[in-house]
Amino acid sequence: MLHTIHRRLPPIGTGLLVVVFLTGAFLAGEALSQTATMRGFIVDDAGGEALQGVNVILRSPAGEVIGTATDSEGFYIVTSIAPGTYYFQASFIGFIAETDTLLLAPGETLTRSIRLQVDRTELGELVVEAERSRQPASVTAGLQSVSPQDIELIPAPDVSADLVNYITTMPGVVATGDRGGKLFIRGGEPTQNLVQLDGMLVYQPFHIVGFYSAFPADLVRNADIYAGGFGAKFGGRLSSVVDISTRNGNKRRFNAAATLAPFVSSARIEGPLARDRVSVILSARQSVIDQGAAKLIDEPLPFRFGDQFAKIHASLSSSSQLSTTVIRTTDRGVVGLDEGTADLDSPTTDQVKWENLAFGTRFIVLPSTLPVFAEILLSASQLDQSFGPKDDPVRSSDIFMFNGSANVTYFTPSVDVHWGLFLQSSELKSNLGGQFQNVANEEEYVTEAGLYAEPEIRVTSNLIVRPGVRLHSFPSKSKTFLEPRFRIIYNRGIHQLSGAFGQYHQEVVGLNDRRDAGDIFTAWTSAPLGLVPEAIHAIAGYKLSPGSGVDLSVEGFWKKLSDLSVPEWTGFPRLTIKVQPADGTAYGADVRFGIDRNWFFGFVSYGYSFVEYEARGDVVPQWFGLVSKYSPPHDRRHQVSAVASVEYQGFELSLRWQYGSGLPFSQSIGFDRFILINGQNNVREDPGSARVLYGPPYDGRLPDYHRFDVSLERAFDFRNASLTLQAALINAYDRSNLFYMDLFTLDRVDQLPLIPSVGIKVEVN
Repeated sequence: MLHTIHRRLPPIGTGLLVVVFLTGAFLAGEALSQTATMRGFIVDDAGGEALQGVNVILRSPAGEVIGTATDSEGFYIVTSIAPGTYYFQASFIGFIAETDTLLLAPGETLTRSIRLQVDRTELGELVVEAERSRQPASVTAGLQSVSPQDIELIPAPDVSADLVNYITTMPGVVATGDRGGKLFIRGGEPTQNLVQLDGMLVYQPFHIVGFYSAFPADLVRNADIYAGGFGAKFGGRLSSVVDISTRNGNKRRFNAAATLAPFVSSARIEGPLARDRVSVILSARQSVIDQGAAKLIDEPLPFRFGDQFAKIHASLSSSSQLSTTVIRTTDRGVVGLDEGTADLDSPTTDQVKWENLAFGTRFIVLPSTLPVFAEILLSASQLDQSFGPKDDPVRSSDIFMFNGSANVTYFTPSVDVHWGLFLQSSELKSNLGGQFQNVANEEEYVTEAGLYAEPEIRVTSNLIVRPGVRLHSFPSKSKTFLEPRFRIIYNRGIHQLSGAFGQYHQEVVGLNDRRDAGDIFTAWTSAPLGLVPEAIHAIAGYKLSPGSGVDLSVEGFWKKLSDLSVPEWTGFPRLTIKVQPADGTAYGADVRFGIDRNWFFGFVSYGYSFVEYEARGDVVPQWFGLVSKYSPPHDRRHQVSAVASVEYQGFELSLRWQYGSGLPFSQSIGFDRFILINGQNNVREDPGSARVLYGPPYDGRLPDYHRFDVSLERAFDFRNASLTLQAALINAYDRSNLFYMDLFTLDRVDQLPLIPSVGIKVEVN
């Protein structure tokens, strides 16, 4: 394990970074001086949206073929082309191929961006195949890429699909349920997940009702979800990365859409500000659950949330693009035993609230003479949280972060050198009302800075290795870390082997008392106790893709967590909390099998996970001995998801069944009354306060969880509009799944019961 580096980068780190950078520059220079390069962006001619997976080939008169495929940005590049004449073709299923004859000179860098037109003579089966050519169980070293079409196949109580519903079907992902807005990925805490939207950090993007996030499917272009083992480009978090790219607005014509359902209503409009060059897309959603769904089940549902999104995208030239994105989310509600009597509009109702605001600018440029893709990102992110009466909260936590970064890739025939640098500055304010005794309630400023290098080496046509290193400095702790990263992919026909390893650190952490399921307030602060939490990941996977839309993947993972800050365990958790250090271990395995046909899409997954913490605080020996070993409340050992979507006669039927074994909880061993000695106390007259006495932490298991959801959709297309109708059943067999139980009163709160839903979506082109 690498040791902490204080104040300066050691010679070995400096040498490694310099060598990697100079190697990339040298290789690029050599390629330029003797050969040619061709690159550009390929988009859909109908609206200017990037097309991923377009095949680009160059064929010489002798019959030699070189080529590539576009990435999620629609970007392609072919380097080290021998000078001469070539037949050029860019082709994509369902589109008219672009062809030409090119004469490339030595040292030439040809930038050619292309708009592909839909092939109207092949609309039927080919377009469907293009949209549905997915690998439903494709996972590579912890990474799964999710498309909007994937998201739309998951049943939800809304005609507009949401990314979070897909994420919760993935093995290794544990959610708090229908409320709370928290995801635990392969043993990690929610605040250990890095969530980015167009390069902007979004702190708490999952809404208080578990079916919704800030990412509706009709805004998402692609989502890369790393359950672990992520590369050197990402840092500052211990567990996972959710990296989301949003689509650009239509650059040819305006279109608008609106939805209405018992949970959420939404509206979206997009179109050109300058034809073929500048577009805008605006979206807004607002919950109606406390007036709509609550009436359907005749139960209070005291939750309100919404989000707003805006993006302007400009194609400045064939080699440069500029976009600006803004997102805002709002959530408030009552979670726990008071849900049945809560009035969100009352000034005395204790409620949790949070609001995200993030805005950023992304500039992409292809330098004129270098085989380089470069991006510059500037963004600001803010999260405000509070708990208590809406006008006078008893606890609050606010964080504001500015981020500036640059990412560059040098392309050569056998090595693509990725490198970049970053600077982040955060302001944290907290007023915790005495909840965390050893966390100061004050204003803090935290700075993070560093750089990374990660060459992608194509050793052979079948073997790719990606060693990397990230220099991450935390000046507020006077500590600097050199984090090694490594990814490897080996393809042999229908078989793929993959693996990943990495070391990670996190300076800004989230604290909350997980012993109370109704307490979803999280305080963001710099890592307490003078420690910077650390994680080490190791992943090994195998994937079988025999063709015909069938995939099987098996993956094992291991995570070692160190220097975490967790609430101190005592027998009376209703008092104030003291933070104590802890280490942790998480390991497990996932199995996924999927089938994709023209009329049927489905997958089934099973995940096994084991998570254990070892606490070592000052009071641990008084209660448990030298260390306290326990499974934290997100340690779900077994999890099964089955999803299917069937199309017939214009109808689309979507089904989802999920099972999860019981989560840990702390059992009560008795009750008593106690007097808190805080002055002059008359023990003969003071009756004291009732108290529940707990045994060892989380030594019991809650009942198993399982639920079945179903939705049926029918779309009707008109000349310049479309209409989609949806009917859905959430928790179709009305399973009483436990969400929270107060061990003092034995009162319980269940997950949402059977809820019927109908929705309508109107889209105008």
